[in-house]
Amino acid sequence: MSIGKFFVLLSLAFLTASSASADVKLPAPQTSGGMPLFEALKLRASAPGGDFPATELSDQELSNVLWAATGLNRGDKGWTVPMDRGLPPYVDVYAATRNGVFLYDWRSHSLLETSKKDIRPNIGLQSFVAGAPCSLIFVANSESLSAVNESLRSQFSSVAAGAMTQDVYLVSAAMGLGTRYIHSIKEPEIKSALSLAGEDSVICLMLLGK
Repeated sequence: MSIGKFFVLLSLAFLTASSASADVKLPAPQTSGGMPLFEALKLRASAPGGDFPATELSDQELSNVLWAATGLNRGDKGWTVPMDRGLPPYVDVYAATRNGVFLYDWRSHSLLETSKKDIRPNIGLQSFVAGAPCSLIFVANSESLSAVNESLRSQFSSVAAGAMTQDVYLVSAAMGLGTRYIHSIKEPEIKSALSLAGEDSVICLMLLGK
């Protein structure tokens, strides 16, 4: 094999590896023990934006948070938050990190890579949002919501997102993590970065760090 052909093959191998999906199978969530609920409620709080915790979460901590947000908790059907008529979750959760953006798949308890770009600097109106190690992005999925009465879709997705973010607050308090609800977002930029459908809507962010 000529040297030129060798470097061509090496370059192709590199490009293939760099474009390959980097999905992450999360460790099983912690579903027993931990802090008592009433103590977690007492400690529930938003971390200050100006001094938001800068350390990244471990895979186990992120696993616990995402499971609490919208994970399976009753066999093959049943979630940690209420959904209309027991429908599968119609609010998606994306995790934006320095390594890219990942969609949480509650079926496999995995993170599915949707982008290799770090979009954190361009998703929130407050400057401190860019510095959070992880930002959870809550998106009302229009395709999933098609099974819900049209007049109730906005209300039901907001109720679901409210329950999900409260669960994030509680599990974060129980584990000593910092979190903060963010409503002031750059929705057009987020929709473009995530390649969302036109009818999908971005509800809010939850910052995470420790």
